[in-house]
Formats: sequence, structure tokens, C-alpha cells
Amino acid sequence: MADNVHSVANVAATLGEGALWFGDAVWFVDIKGQRVFRFDPAGGQLRHWDTPAQVGWVLPATMGGMIVGLQTGLFRFDPEAGSFALLHHPEPDQPGNRLNDATTDTRGRLWFGSMDNGESKVTGRLYRCADGTCVDTGLPAVAITNGPAVSADARTLYHTDTLGKVIWRVPIHDDGSLGKPVSHVTIEEGAGYPDGTVIDAEGCLWTGLYAGWGVRRYDPAGKLVRTVRFPVANVTKMTFGGPGLRTAYATTARKGLSESELRAQSQAGDLFAFDPGVAGLPVTPAKV
Repeated sequence: MADNVHSVANVAATLGEGALWFGDAVWFVDIKGQRVFRFDPAGGQLRHWDTPAQVGWVLPATMGGMIVGLQTGLFRFDPEAGSFALLHHPEPDQPGNRLNDATTDTRGRLWFGSMDNGESKVTGRLYRCADGTCVDTGLPAVAITNGPAVSADARTLYHTDTLGKVIWRVPIHDDGSLGKPVSHVTIEEGAGYPDGTVIDAEGCLWTGLYAGWGVRRYDPAGKLVRTVRFPVANVTKMTFGGPGLRTAYATTARKGLSESELRAQSQAGDLFAFDPGVAGLPVTPAKV
């Protein structure tokens, strides 16, 4: 299958992340650059907003506007006004942490993780927000939480321990509490680190590979079924967008690359697109 991986927006993000399709556009962030981006593929227009702290992700919200995860907590983001209003800070006692990645399930529950900003201390937790309340899910702490992703029936959570190179499969009970984690995917040595994840319409999981030069697709049993190679090393997260949600968009990063590597990877940090050969699932706005 011809992947046709190509850059669609020259961003040169230090740490591009959080690709999301909403409102006929790709939303994503540059964590270290402290910016939220919106890319309109039809018109080729790219907009950005500066954020008051490092920003891990952006998602639509039922209350209107967007919700973003900043180092200083959950904020309501109004793109029209360019304003940010604090909603909740889950970790006021962890100033060395920041929020890193998030998703919503089909019930509108928000799942998001934190991580050590220094990428070494085991202080990252996974949280769930629903009905106006945010709680620690109780999963073991890791240095860098990633993913997360939730199955279409909202009964399975996929939670990534990036430094441990493991993507965990966790049952979700009706009340939102979690069951026992089971190893779903382990990334072998030399293949990079699992980063952001997303579920497609066939129930398969895709993960970006930081320092792994691409993305991978795993079936519901955790078997590798496809690898898509990129011209840059650090691929962080992808989303499905465009007509029928049949185009894949992926964020990438320049962080950690040497000067010689940056010269060889001139498109590092850009937003890329390719043909995934499968449709994605629509994003449910967060009910917070």
C-alpha cells in the first residue's frame, strides 16, 4: 500500500503533539513552543494561539469552545477571544509535572495524563473527568503517561507508559472505574518509544513512535498489522480527518535532534498526512 506520507503544514514544532480533527480542521499543539494550532486542509490555512504555559493537548468541550491541558491545569480555551480560564488543577502539589496527553470517550468523559517535565521521575498519573469531577484512576504512576485512547464502546482504555515501552489495555467498568491492566503491546528495543495513540473504525490501535520513524497499527489482539514510515524520526500522535475521516494527520517533533539530524530531517516538527487505508472515529466533546 502506498502511504504517500507528506508534510501539509510547515510548523517546525519543538514538540508537536495532540493531533485532533474537529470542525473540519486539524487541531494540535507545540508543547514546548506553548502554542495551539488549527490547520484547515481545504484552504491550507494555519492559525495559532500562544498559551500561558506548556500545553499538552486541546479538545472540544460541550460547554462551548475548547478545553486544554496546560502545565498549570485544565483550562477553557476560547479561540475567538484567545482567552484561557482555569477550570481545575489536578496536581497543585506537583509543580514539576505537566499535563501531557488526553482523549474523550463516546460518553464524553475526559481521560488525561500527567508526567514529570524532566522525563525521569515516576510522578505521572492518569485522571478521569466526568460529571464535574476529576479523579485519579488509580493506575500505577509512570514517568511519562501517553495515549490515552478508548475503544468505541467505551469499555476499554489504552494507556501508554512511554519510557517503559508498554501500551496497557484496561477494562472500564460502567461507573468509569478501571479493572486490572493487561499488557497489550510492547515496543521492541531499537524501534523507538510509544507516544500518542488513537483507535480506528475497525477497533485497531495506532501509535506514534518517538525516535521510531513512523506509526504502527495493532489489531484488537495486540498483533502488529501495519507500519507507516516517516521521513522524520519523532512521530508523536495521529488523528483521522477529512471526508469520511479517511485521511491520517500526524504531529512530529524536533526535540532531541542534533544539528546534523535537523539538517537531514528538514521537515521535523511539521504536520504530516498519509492514507491510512481505514476510517477513523469522530471525536466526542468533553462533558466538563
